[in-house]
Amino acid sequence: MLSQRTRYSIRALQHLARHYGEGPIQLADIASAQNIPGKFLTVILSELSRAGLVATRRGRDGGYWLALPPIDIRYGDIFRLTDGALALVPCASRFAHQPCKNCVPEEECELRRIMLKVRDETAAILDTLTLADKFEVAGEGEAA
Repeated sequence: MLSQRTRYSIRALQHLARHYGEGPIQLADIASAQNIPGKFLTVILSELSRAGLVATRRGRDGGYWLALPPIDIRYGDIFRLTDGALALVPCASRFAHQPCKNCVPEEECELRRIMLKVRDETAAILDTLTLADKFEVAGEGEAA
């Protein structure tokens, strides 16, 4: 399940992507448009700034904007930055691997083999999607 931090980060970055090239966007405008608590958004944008995804300027004409073009920011990178891993279980993580507690040895674990496949497929999708991509949502009762 996605953490709230990841959800807010994605929504804030998507907002900045929609306004890419328009100049700085005020924190209050992002918070209001995306229904993100201002204090939490401040922390998130600071982290995204340190990671090089967001740029900022203080002052009356200041605000936040994407430091990179939307096409250069992949969803997989956002997930890894905010949640640390794409894997659903720690033993299937590529970058934050840990043995699972109370489990059979990894080489015997069938669940791990499934989760490795899920991780790889998830990464294959998220590492090709960028903030520049547009998505259509299927209507009620339609296949997604």
